[in-house]
Order: sequence, then structure tokens, then C-alpha cells
Amino acid sequence: MSGPSQCLSYAGCNFLRQRLVLSTLSGRPLKVRKIRAREEDPGLRDFEASFIRLIDKVTNGSRIEINQTGTTLYYQPGILYGGSLEHDCSPSRSIGYYLESLLCLAPFMKHPLKIVLRGVTNDQVDPSIDVLKATALPLLKKFGIDGESLEIKINRRGMPPKGGGEILFSCPVKKVLQPIQLTDPGKIKRIRGTAYSVRVSPQMANRIVESARSILNKFLPDIYIYTDHMKGVSSGKSPGFGLSLVAETINGTFLSAELASNPQGQGAAVLPEELGQNCAKLLLEEIYRGGCVDSTNQSLALLLMTLGQQDVSKVLLGPLSPYTIEFLRHLKSFFQIMFKIETKSPEEEEHKGGAKVLMTCVGIGFSNLSKTIR
Repeated sequence: MSGPSQCLSYAGCNFLRQRLVLSTLSGRPLKVRKIRAREEDPGLRDFEASFIRLIDKVTNGSRIEINQTGTTLYYQPGILYGGSLEHDCSPSRSIGYYLESLLCLAPFMKHPLKIVLRGVTNDQVDPSIDVLKATALPLLKKFGIDGESLEIKINRRGMPPKGGGEILFSCPVKKVLQPIQLTDPGKIKRIRGTAYSVRVSPQMANRIVESARSILNKFLPDIYIYTDHMKGVSSGKSPGFGLSLVAETINGTFLSAELASNPQGQGAAVLPEELGQNCAKLLLEEIYRGGCVDSTNQSLALLLMTLGQQDVSKVLLGPLSPYTIEFLRHLKSFFQIMFKIETKSPEEEEHKGGAKVLMTCVGIGFSNLSKTIR
């Protein structure tokens, strides 16, 4: 095993965010070659370049080198600095693409992070701000990252293709993380949701709510779906509507599902009734997959377990997503940590739903060295 200064080398554009985030936390330099080298339009896309600029903003002393064609990236991480920042995200990906990585980095800054992100708040590719607010923040609290300053606030909604949304994310800094034992998700006690409509008739949101309830009310009485109709300046630049649903269990587990309408001028028009029903079915599927963390936040939970104190952490997850599987490989490369993975079939311990995976690891005792001591 060589020292942490050894540069890790990868080829291809996949999982670029994971690599940059883990490189920043572990302090190991990173080189990525052959980024879309064989395509007609080679090199980094605008959203990846925007993400690299964001990483540069939240750190101090990072060295980033990109060759002329944008097919090779060298990154030497600096220290996580934080503070009050603003960033304009590329409209080709949603703000969730950037926020997911900030959630991993924010607790380890030198100064508490307070950042305004502008761009698309809800699209069909990345987790929306509503879902991250409802599922990722409670997860951070379980690791002891909490306080009044931990919040995600939606100032404006922006739909693709033009965006125009704005959110505020603030997070306190933490010296060390608590180990967790999340092995029993518990039964679903209530479902909350947000049906939003932007630059379309406010009636759209009501139609979505009715159709989603027509499916979910068969299972549970405690369902409340807020309607959020943004007007004027706060409604961004493009029309659209969508729904995010979150199911909460008696043990404080949050499982989410969401759908958004097709961007203006792309694909067929979606009926609000259809969207509401499909989103409700997606939520039921997520509940069937189960686990103590929903599939959107699997990698965040595993990262925080890795960086926890030198103690055993356990979490029960549903089937691992391909993104999470690659994330485990990267954790091994950057932090030399391996998880013990046990499969739990539904017959055991009366687990309902799909097969589950129990992930166990001992934290590396990561301590936030850049935090100023008061």
C-alpha cells in the first residue's frame, strides 16, 4: 500500500461526480482520461464543467487541469472551505445533480456552507429538490449532523429546458459522525407529497393529487399531498408540472418517488392523471424494495458510514442500484474500506417486499481537520 498521495487514474466519463467527491474527502489526486474520446463531440459536457467549477468554489487550493479537447482531467484536491457562495448550474441537468454531491461534502467544510444554486429544480433525470429535502436531511440528522442551519429552501421553481429556479442550501460543520444502526425500517405510517405546477393552470396540481390518492388511499388513510403553484417571477422560465411523494415509517425511514412532465417541446404531452397514478405506483415499488434508506440516498448513507467513528455501523438497504455498486468500488479505491454484505430474503424475520441487503462496516474515524476550533 502506498501513501495517500498516490494519484488514482480512471478512464471514461462515468461516475465523475463520485470520483471528484471521494478524491476531495480522501485528499488523493485524481486523473481521468479518455472522457468521451471516441464521440463526435469529445470531452467534458457543460454540466460536468459546471460541477468542476462548483467543487473549485467550495474548496481552497484545489488544482484542476483540463487538456484542450477536454478529454483528460487532473484534479488535486485542496481543503474544503465552505462559506457563503452562489453558483449557476447548467440547465442540462437539475440542481439535484449538484446538491447530491454537496450533501456529501458540506459537513466537512471549514466554515458552515450556505450556498444559493440556480437552475432546474425538477426534471426527469436527477433527484428533485423536494425529494432531497424530504429524505436526505433526515438521513444526515441520524449521523448527528443537525441544527437550525441545516435546511434546503426552494425560492423559485425552474423546469427544463430553460430552468430559472433557485434554492438555498445551508449545512453546519461536524467534527465527527455518529455510527448508526438502521436495521428495522418499520411499517409505513403516512405519506406526504408535493404536487407542483409551474406556468400552467393551477388545476393541474389538483388533478395530479386526485389521481395519486385514488391508488394510495386503498392502502393508507393518512395521506396529504400539498399543491404548490408558483406564479410570476418565482415560476422560472419554462412550463411544467410534477409530483414527489414520500412515505414515512414508524421508525423514521423515508422512501420517495417522483415524476415530472416532459420538458416543453420534447416528447408527447403527459396527462396529469397519468402522471399522478404512475408516481403512486413508483412509490409502491420503492416501498416494496424497502430498506432503511431509499434508493436515491444509498450512496450518501454508505459514505457517511465509511467516514464515521471507528465503530460498527449497520444499515438495511433494498436492492443496490448500479450507481451504489460502483460507489462501493470507489470507496474501496479511495478509502480502502470494505463492507460486509449479507442478503436477507423476504422469508426471514417476516420482512415483506423484495430481498434486502444488510451492509456493515467499521468507520475509518474520519475527522474534520479543517474545522476551526472555537
